[in-house]
Amino acid sequence: MGFSVTHLLVVLAIVIVVFGTKRLRNIGTDLGGAIKGFRAAVADGGEDKPVADKGEAIEGEVILKNDKV
Repeated sequence: MGFSVTHLLVVLAIVIVVFGTKRLRNIGTDLGGAIKGFRAAVADGGEDKPVADKGEAIEGEVILKNDKV
């Protein structure tokens, strides 16, 4: 059971009537910007150092291997 071109055109027409072309254009622009930002973050992700290497304090309890609970 596949969709024909006619079915897709009817669905597209209904979406345009419900949302309007301006809102669909804004959604497309926002989605494109989000994808572009995601790709940039993935490309730059390998260059980041972990927080502990930056010398920042991390709150928590240190448990040594020799300590018995």
